[in-house]
Formats: sequence, structure tokens, C-alpha cells
Amino acid sequence: MVKRFRKVKIDNTVYIVKALKSNYWRPGSDYLSDIISALSNFGVKDDDIIFISEKAVSTALGNIVDEDKVRPGILAKVIARFWMRYIWGYILGPLSRLRKSTILFLREYPLDYGARHKEVALRYAGLLSALCFGSEGGIDGSNLPYALVCLPLRKPREIAIMIRSKIEEKLRVKVGVILVDSDRCYKWLRTWVSPRYTCLKGVKSFGGVLTYVISNMLKLRDSPTPIAVDGIDFNLNKMYKLLRVVDKVRGHGAGRNVWEMAERFGTSLTGVTWNMLEGIPHYPIVIARKINE
Repeated sequence: MVKRFRKVKIDNTVYIVKALKSNYWRPGSDYLSDIISALSNFGVKDDDIIFISEKAVSTALGNIVDEDKVRPGILAKVIARFWMRYIWGYILGPLSRLRKSTILFLREYPLDYGARHKEVALRYAGLLSALCFGSEGGIDGSNLPYALVCLPLRKPREIAIMIRSKIEEKLRVKVGVILVDSDRCYKWLRTWVSPRYTCLKGVKSFGGVLTYVISNMLKLRDSPTPIAVDGIDFNLNKMYKLLRVVDKVRGHGAGRNVWEMAERFGTSLTGVTWNMLEGIPHYPIVIARKINE
């Protein structure tokens, strides 16, 4: 069972970290009102740090693609049939230390649905990202119904600023806001790198599948990826432990990926519905607060 409340000590500072339950955000949901309501009920204070799921916001903004309507090209079909089933299923998956269950899923990678998904990844994220085993460039189908996938936010920095301004306007508190993705970034010597785009200074975005595989082969230090930050001077070298705790208390909703989600509901990869997703708890908002001990 996921613990929704934890403590973490960073240097000499102790934080309490609490996941806040919210409605499931469909496209068009008033996610700002839900954020304000959740923070108000918790009793948000000055200097709290608010972590918000990038994907939940992007979904609410309707930044999604229906892969049922996508016609895959030859390259997408080749990636689905050979690259995913054989290269990832037997070589890259074990080298990247993926779960055994994920590797078994990859060896049976769906050809039709998978080719459509890879076509979307090629169009929106490019080849190096499309060659990843999942969450290609921040494209993600977990916690979404049918054949829908969510694209990464186009202007995450502007959205983080807008959310922080709305919190300050409605609740009269000064907080930091961080949009975060559970996809990992990695510490290469003195630099953090991410296979997907992030506008956070101090994190370099490049490499796609190469960055992912090399980082996991070498067992490099990792962190959930901060996509955009506003209202706080955020140093990832100091705060990656906090991000890891945030990721743990939030949990994974209906599942880490589309396979886990389908298994949870006992349906096909594209058989999950909106009602199914709305029937489980969602925690797109996490609050971290400094305390004195």
C-alpha cells in the first residue's frame, strides 16, 4: 500500500511530504480550481513547495492524441515488430534493468496498437525518443483510456508561472511550484541529463534511448524529472531526494504503464474507460513543507 505521507531530511532541513487527493482530470477539467481546493483544505502556507503532475495538467488541457486515428508508416511498424520485441525484449530490456514483467510484455509487444503508438512518437518526439521502450519523449498512455496518449506540455514554464500566480491570488500565500514527470533524469558526473525535454536549468535534454540505456546500465543516480519551476530556487543536486519521495507518495494511479493498467482492470490495452479511471484515487498534487525538529 502506498504511503501518502512521509518525512525526508535534506542536508539539515526536514520536510514533510503529503500527497493530496483530487478528482481525475479529464480534458477540459478545471484543474486550477481542484488545485486551489486541495491546497486550501490542507492549509497551505508560505514557502510550501507544490509538486504537480505534468501529465495530469497536460491531459486536463486536452493535449492528447487518439492513436486509433493514426496510420502507422513502415518505420513505425519495423520498430514495433523487431526493435521492441527483440532488441528491447532480449537485449536492451535486461541491460536497462527493467522489471521481468515489463520485459515479458515487450516480447509480446502489440503490433497494430504498438505501431500506431510508435508513429505518434516519431511525429512528436523524433527517432531517438521513439526507440525508447515507453514514455517516449514524455508521451504517455498510462492513466488514460482507450487508445489515447498524452503529449508533454508545450510551454511548461508559462503554465508553472500561471499556476503559482493563481495560488497566490486565491490563497494569499507565496509558494514554489514544480511541474514534474515520473520519467527519470540521471546524474552524469556534475550534470543531470534527461532523455526527454525539460526547461529546467541544470538539466540537459538529449539522447533519447541512448541516454536512457546508458544511464540504467551504469546504475547512475536518478530522479523524477522536474519539467518547470517557478517561485523557488530549485537545485536538483540538493533536492533530488525530495523529488524521489514526492514520486513515492504520489504513486502511479492505475499503473506504471498501459500493461499494468490493463491488468488492473482486467481488460485489453485499449479497453480502459474514463469511468474505470475515475473509480480509483488520484494524487496529482503533492505538497512539501519545511519543519523544525
